[in-house]
Amino acid sequence: MKKFFKSKKASIISLLLILCLVFSTLVFASQDSNKQSNKVKNVILMIPDGMTIAHTTLARWYQGGEPLSMDEIACGLVRTYSANNPITDSAPAATAYATGYKTQNRYLSIYPEIASMPGVGQVEEKDFFKPIVTILEAAKKFGKSTGLVVTCQFPHATPAAFAAHTDNRNDYESIAEQMVYNQVDVVLGGGWKYIDKNQRKDKEDLVQYLRDNGFVVTTKWEDLKNESPRKVWGLFAQDAMHYEFDRNGTDKPSLAEMTQKALQILSKNKNGFFLMVEGSEIDWASHANDPVGVVSEVLAFDKAVKVALDFAKSRDDTAVIIAPDHNNGGMTLGNYSAQVDSVLLNDFLKYIKKAKRTGSGIEDLLGNNRTDENIKKIVSQYYGVDNLTQDEIDAIKKAPAGRLNYVLGPIISKRSYIGWTTNEHTGEDVVLYAYHPNGYVPHGVIDNTEVCDYIADILGIDLGSFNENSYISNVDLEEKGYNVTIDTSNPNNIQLVISSKGKTYIVPQNKNAVIEGNKQYTLKYVSAYITSAKRFFVSSEIEEILK
Repeated sequence: MKKFFKSKKASIISLLLILCLVFSTLVFASQDSNKQSNKVKNVILMIPDGMTIAHTTLARWYQGGEPLSMDEIACGLVRTYSANNPITDSAPAATAYATGYKTQNRYLSIYPEIASMPGVGQVEEKDFFKPIVTILEAAKKFGKSTGLVVTCQFPHATPAAFAAHTDNRNDYESIAEQMVYNQVDVVLGGGWKYIDKNQRKDKEDLVQYLRDNGFVVTTKWEDLKNESPRKVWGLFAQDAMHYEFDRNGTDKPSLAEMTQKALQILSKNKNGFFLMVEGSEIDWASHANDPVGVVSEVLAFDKAVKVALDFAKSRDDTAVIIAPDHNNGGMTLGNYSAQVDSVLLNDFLKYIKKAKRTGSGIEDLLGNNRTDENIKKIVSQYYGVDNLTQDEIDAIKKAPAGRLNYVLGPIISKRSYIGWTTNEHTGEDVVLYAYHPNGYVPHGVIDNTEVCDYIADILGIDLGSFNENSYISNVDLEEKGYNVTIDTSNPNNIQLVISSKGKTYIVPQNKNAVIEGNKQYTLKYVSAYITSAKRFFVSSEIEEILK
C-alpha cells in the first residue's frame, strides 16, 4: 500500500510537471505568435512639423467642425526636448525619430557633445559627433525601399535627419550630396538647386549621378502622373514648394498627390518599405504667426494622412505613425481681447474663411507694387479686410522680401482673436497618432526616441546592431597606426587621405566611396566631415580595404 502510494504520488507529480510544461509551451507560443503578429512590412511615418492642438482645432473648425482624418488614431503624447534644451529645433527632433537617440540643437543624426537634459545619457568622448545609422538607412540595408515626401527643400532638417549626418543643419549642399549618395529610392518635394551642378558651389553633377544609378530625375509632375518608375527624385521647385492655398492653379503636386505616388512606387518591393512624409510648412506658417498658412498646411497634411490611412487599411501589413516634432508659435484660440461668451465661432473664422492666399501668396501678388491703394485692394480682395490702418499699410510696405507673412499673419490673427506667444518653437508635448493593423500602438506619454524604437520593433529591425562599429573616425585610424590627413585645401570637397602599405586611399566627404589609384570601392555608409570638431567619419569596413 505504501509502495502504491509513493508510485501514485510520483505519477501525479509527473503529470503536473507535464501539464506545466505544456502550459508554458502554449504561453510562450502564444507570446511568440503575438509578437510575430505585431510585425509589419511597411511603415509610413508622417511628421506635421510644428503642429499643435491649437492648429488642429482651428483646421477642424475651418472645415465646419468635421473630424480630421488623423483624429481617429490619436493615442498619446510625445515629449520633444533635445539633448541640450527643453525646446528642440527640428534637427534633433527629427534625429530622435530617425535614430532613437537625442542629439543637440542643429545636429542631424550624430551623437551629441552636450547632453545636459535630465535622463539623457552622455556618450563617451570618442563618440562625440559620430554618425548614427538611421531607421531609413537600416531599412534600406534590410532590403526595403525607402522614401521621403516633403513640401520644403529636401535637404531641410526633417528629411535630412533620415539620410544625412552633420553638425550644421544649414549646410544644404553637403546634406544634399549625402542624401543623393544614400540613394533614397523616392524623394518628392522641393530643392532642385541643391542637385543642379550649375547652382552648386562644388559643381558636383548629382543629377547625373542619380541617373547613372537608375533613377528618374525630374522637375515636372507631368512626368510622374501616369508613370511609376522604381526609383525617382521629383523636385518641383528650385527651393521650397508653395503653400497649399498658394499652389492652386499651378501644375505642382499637392502633398497628398506626392504621398499617393510614393506609395504606388514603394509598394512594388516585396520586402516592404519605409516612407517619411512631412507637412513641412505648418512650421513655417507658425513661425510667421500666420493662421491662414496654418489652416492651409494642416488641411493639406491631413489629406495626405487620408491617403496613407486608406492605403494601410486596404491591407494587413502597414502601420502609420503621425508625430509632430515640436510645437511652434504658442498659438491659442483666444487672445487678450477675447472674453468667455464674447467671441463666437464666426469671429475666429470670418477672415480666415475669406482668405484665398497665405501671407506668402499675397507677397507674390503684390510684387513691387506696394502703393497704399494696391495694398488695400489686394488685401481686401484676398482677405476680405477693408479696414487696414495706416500703420498696417506701412508695415506691409516695409516688409523684407520673403517676410510679408510675418506682417500679414499678425494682422489676420488680431482680427480673428488668435493669440501667439512667439515666432519660435515651444517646448510642450505633442499629440501622437498611430494605426497598426492589429491595434499594436503606443499609448500614454512617451519620449520622441521611443517613436523610432516602436518603428524598429514593428519592422523587426535591430537598429542597435547597425550602429555597432558602423563608423570609424580619422582619430581611430591614426590610433590603429595608419597615416591619416584631412585635406581641406578645397573647402567644397574635403577629403580624408589614408596611406597604407605604400598605397594612398582618398575618401571624399559626403560620398560612400574610397578611391585608390584607378580603383574605386563602395562603402556601406556615406562619409561625413564634422566641421566644428575637425573630425572625419568613414564607414568602418574601410579597414578591410586598407588591409
